[in-house]
Amino acid sequence: MKLCELGEFELIKRIKARVGHGSGILRGIGDDAAQLEIEPGFQLLTSTDLLIEKSHFDFAWTLPEDLGYKAVAVNLSDIAAMGGTPRYLYLGLACPGSAEVERIEAFMDGALELAENHGVILVGGDTCSSPGPWVISVTVEGVVPAGRAIGRDGAQPGDVILVSGTLGDSALGLSLLRQGGVVEEALAMRHHRPQARVELGQALAETGCVTAMIDISDGTVSDLGHILQASGAAGILDVPKLPLSDAFATALRNRPDLVELALAGGEDYELLFTTAEEDLAVILAVGKQLGIPLTPIGKIRSGEPVLYLRDASGHEKSCLAHGFDHFSPTSGSGAS
Repeated sequence: MKLCELGEFELIKRIKARVGHGSGILRGIGDDAAQLEIEPGFQLLTSTDLLIEKSHFDFAWTLPEDLGYKAVAVNLSDIAAMGGTPRYLYLGLACPGSAEVERIEAFMDGALELAENHGVILVGGDTCSSPGPWVISVTVEGVVPAGRAIGRDGAQPGDVILVSGTLGDSALGLSLLRQGGVVEEALAMRHHRPQARVELGQALAETGCVTAMIDISDGTVSDLGHILQASGAAGILDVPKLPLSDAFATALRNRPDLVELALAGGEDYELLFTTAEEDLAVILAVGKQLGIPLTPIGKIRSGEPVLYLRDASGHEKSCLAHGFDHFSPTSGSGAS
């Protein structure tokens, strides 16, 4: 069935019928605005993103259910990067009237699957007609105990720089998908279904030991650059210490230039953060308890906000903080 045959309001009714009720929701889908109750002693976190067909995703290699999953994941990751707990989801969708309702419902399958996994409730959004590509707007609201939110601006000279998980898998997976070849499932899933590190972000915030944190969306170098800029400090990144998956390491042996994907490829959605040297053991214990590898990859230095890359021989070179830039003339089709 075509969307133009079903109609906007029937689509909204179908979506509303699939959504449950959570704590703090006084009014959800079906009124002019969502009415929510935030408990005393907590602060509201809000993250929003746009995803545009051919810029952020391509149905040539992306299933609609994977798209829905990822659309939610990237916003959950922002809440995780501040140590918060995601609560409420808003989805906006613009697509042609000729879009298949089954494709839209598959998109909702993926979005609601991940939302439910994290106890997040869809409470509102919007739908409208697009003359061409799909345009998706996603907003996630979360809460964090007062005084516990972690920003990008607290890194201090001497702090250790750490990252969760492995780097470069999503960018390598996307590169192979674009080439139309066979893509190892682990790489494809890192691109299509990134894991938002919500539990890790909460646990790190609870320690009180994290000085700055960000999620890796634009690339390790670029997002570390954001921390350096916000904190007014320099940084040194040890390239040989970058954590790589077996699949990425295998590809790297044949093509050493692929290290650029681990440095600047983006869409890893791992947490990149800093902590004082004396608190490192506490931080590593959190990762061990959750079964998530946490790898020290560098240090914060005093000085202007410049990032230095150090190779295996100890040679250092300054590096421009670069990653995916939507408005760069060379960006072409987007990161996802």
